[in-house]
This record gives sequence, C-alpha cells and structure tokens, in this order.
Amino acid sequence: MDLGFFTMPIHPPHRPPFETLREDFEMAVLADQLGFTEGFFGEHITDLAENVTSSLIFIAWLLEQTKKIKLGTGTVNIPNHHPARIAAEVAMVDHMAKGRFLFGVSPGGLMSDAEVFGNLDRDRTAMFLEGINLILKIWQGEAPYNLKGDFWEITTEQTMMPDIGQGTIAKPYQTPHPPILVTAVAPFSKGVKAAAARGWEPISANFLQPVWVASHWPNYVDGCREGGRTADPANWRIAKSIFVAEDRDVAEAYATGSNGPYYFYFKSLFTKLVRGGRANLFKTDPDQADDTLNVESIVDQLVIRGTVSEVVDQILEFRQTVGDFGTLLYAGHDWMDKDLAKKSMNLMMEEVMPRVNAALK
Repeated sequence: MDLGFFTMPIHPPHRPPFETLREDFEMAVLADQLGFTEGFFGEHITDLAENVTSSLIFIAWLLEQTKKIKLGTGTVNIPNHHPARIAAEVAMVDHMAKGRFLFGVSPGGLMSDAEVFGNLDRDRTAMFLEGINLILKIWQGEAPYNLKGDFWEITTEQTMMPDIGQGTIAKPYQTPHPPILVTAVAPFSKGVKAAAARGWEPISANFLQPVWVASHWPNYVDGCREGGRTADPANWRIAKSIFVAEDRDVAEAYATGSNGPYYFYFKSLFTKLVRGGRANLFKTDPDQADDTLNVESIVDQLVIRGTVSEVVDQILEFRQTVGDFGTLLYAGHDWMDKDLAKKSMNLMMEEVMPRVNAALK
C-alpha cells in the first residue's frame, strides 16, 4: 500500500490566505521529502475557509520545490471553466511537471461556486461530461477543432495562422494525456462505473462512512469490465483523515477535541453537506434520521487516530471493511499545532506504513 495525501484545505476563515497557502505549501514539500508518492489539491472559488482557488496554480508553485512526488488536481471542477482553457493550462502544467502530474476532475460540489458561475440551475453533470469530452478531443485532434456541444463551441478557424503556430492548443507532455482521476463522494457512486469504463481511476472521499467507501469497488469492477480491462486494486485510492502521535491522550485531544483542527474540518463539512441535502454521506444506515447526526460522532467514526500501533490496527481494520486498495491518501488539515501535524506525517510514513505493509504480506 502506497501513501499519498489529499488536501481540500479547510482553514479557519480568519486566518489570512498568505499564511494558510504557505502552510499547505510546506505540507506538500514535507510530503515529498518523506516519500509520499502523490499529493492532490482541491480548489474552490467562493469559500474563505478553502484557500486554494486554482489547484493548477498551486501545483505550478510546488513543482520547483518538490522532486519525486506526483502532483494532482483534486479536482478541476469542469463546469466552472471553459474546456479550451483547461486543455491549454493542463497541457502547460503537464510539460512543467514532466510526468509528475495527475489530472483529477469532477463536476464540482460547492453550491456557491455553481451560483457564482451561473450554473446553479444547470445540469452540471452534463456540463462536466461535455467539458471533459471536449478537452480530450482538443488533445486528440488538430486545430481548428470545430467542436460543438450544448454548452460550449470551440474553434480557431477564422484566425488560424499555422505557419507561426497561431490557433493551436499544445498537447500534454504525457501521451495521450495525463492520467485522469475522479473523486467518488456518494454511496454506490455511478460515476465510478462510468469513469472506470473510460480508463479513469477513482479517489474515494475521506468524509464517507467505510460502508459507503466499500460500495465503490463493485462499481469500479463493473466499469473496468465494460472498458475491456481487469480491475486492479492498485489503482484505487482512498482518502482518510488520520492523526498519529507518540502519546495516546495527545492524539485523542488533537484529533477529536472540539477546539482541534479535525473537529473544525468535519464541522465545516457537516454544515455544508447537511444544509445542502447530503446528510446521507455521514450515515451508516440510509434510514437513519438526519437529526440523529452530530459532529462528535462523525469525527469519532471517520478519524483514525492514536499511537503508531493503534493507527496501524485501525488502518488494517478499515482495509478489512472496504477491501484491498492501492494508495492511502492522508487527508490534509489545518496545522493548528505545526509540530504535532508534522510529527504525525513523519510517524505515518516512517513507522505506520512499514508496519501496515508488513502485515499485508
């Protein structure tokens, strides 16, 4: 099992962006130094707590300060952008990364982002599918493109000057394009099956109950079968909120205390998702009443925490529930205590993962 990380950074809104962006930058550099295999960065436009408004810009900032880690968008929310711009910017970053880039995509889940772009009442799933199809056609085809959809038209026919390169969008560094990944945030996600059929790989979200994470694998298998390939657990990534400390009481207080960063993270998500009609993501039983949910129990259920040996046991137990998978994505949280946060990442890579992988042999 490989170790990567996924951060949809949620920081206290009163913290200035220059400070939180630097903190997330340091987290990514540390992950690279420790040997994390990959890192993904979320993006949202209209949320003061979520400071990264462009995962591509953030990755470009990181490229010269990291050496081996693969960096991925987590995700580019396709309906919020013009497909031609995404195609061009992803190709540019892919060349800058020279193979260290992963292209995570989704329809986007933050309703205020959808509203600010005028998409609140539009079919964002249809926009997502049209957008990614147009991006792939740009990369696979040649200018002037002449692509038409229900939401976008793409052409450079009237202004092309092929002798000097004008009118052409560059193709990515990786052939035929960077690996494409999609986030799976719903129980029994149909998107996992559709993505797998096209050769794309899933990332299961860290705020889903394990029983719903487990529901993604059968759909992935079905999708791979439709696409004419065999499903490989090594291609399944699962994000998880984890905190490791040398002292059990310290771990429990930092990971579950009402003044801690993990509690803050899940309180923010809980508020957004429940008000947005998606309380089902936190339920262990579909028939569970919404008013029985609370942040305390969600944190207790969804955060793996403790000493090295306790975290090893919990990861192995989690794997027993969801099944085999290839990469555990350590979820990024606010560094309320920088020393504890960095120590947790160190312990995770240097002590937890060797024991987990030894147990899996």
